[in-house]
Amino acid sequence: MTILIIQHFKDMKTTTNLYLSSMAVSDLLIFLCLPFDLYRLWKYVPWLFGEAVCLLYHYVFEGCTSATILHIAALSVERYLAISFPLRTKVLVTKRRVHYIIAALWGFALASSTPTLFLVGVEYDNGTGARGGQCKHTDDAIHSGRLHIMLWVSTGYFLCPMLCLVFLYGSIGLKLWRSRADLRGPGALARERSHRQTVKILVVVVLAFIICWLPYHIGRNLFAQVDDYDTAMLSQNFNMASMVLCYLSASINPVVYNLMSRKYRSAAKRLFLLHRRKWKHCYLRWLTWWLSKNKRE
Repeated sequence: MTILIIQHFKDMKTTTNLYLSSMAVSDLLIFLCLPFDLYRLWKYVPWLFGEAVCLLYHYVFEGCTSATILHIAALSVERYLAISFPLRTKVLVTKRRVHYIIAALWGFALASSTPTLFLVGVEYDNGTGARGGQCKHTDDAIHSGRLHIMLWVSTGYFLCPMLCLVFLYGSIGLKLWRSRADLRGPGALARERSHRQTVKILVVVVLAFIICWLPYHIGRNLFAQVDDYDTAMLSQNFNMASMVLCYLSASINPVVYNLMSRKYRSAAKRLFLLHRRKWKHCYLRWLTWWLSKNKRE
């Protein structure tokens, strides 16, 4: 819905919404991994989809997670610049440049997730044959220490942008608070309200992302420390709960936009009415054709 709204209506194609649209693509790709996670919960052994799907499923999940973090960070930087240096930002931050930035974010996210391809695979227990394969982190990756290194990198990938976001939104909040007495010009108040509304939405998006993804990173590090049965069971239950939160994060943003943005609600209504008119037009054309055909017969 977010992608369709931003692509259909010219007034919704702002630089902020371009980032949000790209994040929606990332969320959709994350949802492609959901059937495989559900299958692994239902029947962990055997893995029936082959080595390539196992690698791709983990790679897409890791790459899209990284892409979402980078999009949120870039979007927050853009909002900070727009509020702190409005005139300069209006000239420098154009839609074309934002498209280039988004492409660079995706490229970096997918490239930095490449090591995942060397950490997972389909492994077979002795005596089970090809029917007993499991799609998981390989024993070689665990014993060699590569998994621990990747976990630390992934955790840093999450924590560093989050610390950056805390600083940026703290600076934005301080700037908006101080600028209340400096409003001048006929459009100043409208700009101020627009900035505040955008910042509110982004703060909620960031908080939802932190709440939903922090348990996931804690669970991954807990899994790396498993050395007994009790810890293994705790890790398994924790990771199941964190998986639910991960997929919740991938679906919550359109709900946030609807609740907090009147402009988004209006665009969603227009989109619904537009498609309803199209379906009605198609139905009337089909009905006319069907009636004329029966009349001839």
